[in-house]
Amino acid sequence: MAYVPGVALLAALAVGCSAGSDGSATDADSKPGGPTVTTAPPGKYRTLPAPCRAVPGSTLKDLLPGVAELPRQQQEKALRGSPTITYDTDRKVGCSWKADAPDSTRNLSIDFERVVSYDPLVSDDDRARSLYVKKENAAELPGSSAPGTAPEKGAPTSAGGGEKGQEKETGKAGDGTGSADPSPSASADPSSGTPGTPSGGEDLRPRVVDGLGDAAFLDDLLTRAGSTAQHRTVSVVFRTSNVIVTVRYGEQPALVTKVPDSKELQDKAQALARKLADVISE
Repeated sequence: MAYVPGVALLAALAVGCSAGSDGSATDADSKPGGPTVTTAPPGKYRTLPAPCRAVPGSTLKDLLPGVAELPRQQQEKALRGSPTITYDTDRKVGCSWKADAPDSTRNLSIDFERVVSYDPLVSDDDRARSLYVKKENAAELPGSSAPGTAPEKGAPTSAGGGEKGQEKETGKAGDGTGSADPSPSASADPSSGTPGTPSGGEDLRPRVVDGLGDAAFLDDLLTRAGSTAQHRTVSVVFRTSNVIVTVRYGEQPALVTKVPDSKELQDKAQALARKLADVISE
């Protein structure tokens, strides 16, 4: 065995350790195919508006005509609304109002849901988009449930199929004469309350709504319980970033023979939804 002086051996060992250490650090920092974990961005909205204060008093008086006829204290109470009971007000809040007038009863409710994705690879917006699409599919809008009509549209979920089938039998807008004849000459049937396309060309069937949030749709449901008056509920649902908003506006006339006007309820529900979209973005 060749003899190596002590000083030379120590020097050689020092050089070897230094080279190995540098080489390892360099290799770790420069691996081109190493996995990169990217966390999905959070949603735009971190808070929700106070729902019972989200609708101006003047708007409520227009939506609930019976309120104006109440004594002052009762009027103030009616305009305050009733907050929805939820267990996480950071994620979901709502409010409802009701007013009786001599000719009809009107009711209004709004719900705000802030969607949060707990999957680091799925953004809050993507999660909200998925939930919104489920709501739209469950509404079974005329012409929107066919496979392949839109990238995010699919068959309605089985959980909502049975209920929606029952609702159709009670007079869901867009079924029967309304959806069978979508031509401009179609008209609403006053006796059934089924909205169609009036002579002016405006389609009153359940449909996708343009220009409201990132996506929106309108549903229109007419029901009758036994021999009582018919009740129409118009729902407008829209998504803006990671928040989903639902507006429900309904009327039940005092007379059994009267059918709530679809156009009036739809126009007012959409106008309120657009105001709420502005409230969220403030």
